[in-house]
Amino acid sequence: MAVTTDILASWRHPRGVMRRLLAAGRREDRALAFLMIGCLIIFVAQWPRLVRTSELTGAELSQLIGYEFFAWLIVWPLALYVLLALGAGILKLFRSRIEGWQLRLAFFWALLASTPGALLYGLMAGFVGPGPGTNLVGAVWIAGFCLIFGGAVAEAARQGA
Repeated sequence: MAVTTDILASWRHPRGVMRRLLAAGRREDRALAFLMIGCLIIFVAQWPRLVRTSELTGAELSQLIGYEFFAWLIVWPLALYVLLALGAGILKLFRSRIEGWQLRLAFFWALLASTPGALLYGLMAGFVGPGPGTNLVGAVWIAGFCLIFGGAVAEAARQGA
């Protein structure tokens, strides 16, 4: 299936999409692609907010975009790999059947699949600014990520059992 179709399907049936992804076998290249594309989309989603910040504070827009680029495409991917390695170690201590690559795939897929929420949040933060509407959209984005990640981990645990 196309990634865009899988993203939409993940909001309705995250376990089914994860089942298909796990059936493809151990694919670190695919997990890395999910991570980098997800981080790239979240980086782009920040642009409206950065333009607003630049206009309100007088900060240089290119500098703000450069900082976000560094954060989302260099720092976050490395930090997530470290955090997920620690998470895999903790799961191993509790004798979980989920392997490290399955945990990475689940997390990176949830990150990519939740990016429509990130795009909407970025638009709200840029055009509306801080407020209850923006906070609500951010909460929906985070809840969507958590639901997709939870479903993906549950499917990985079921297949590992």
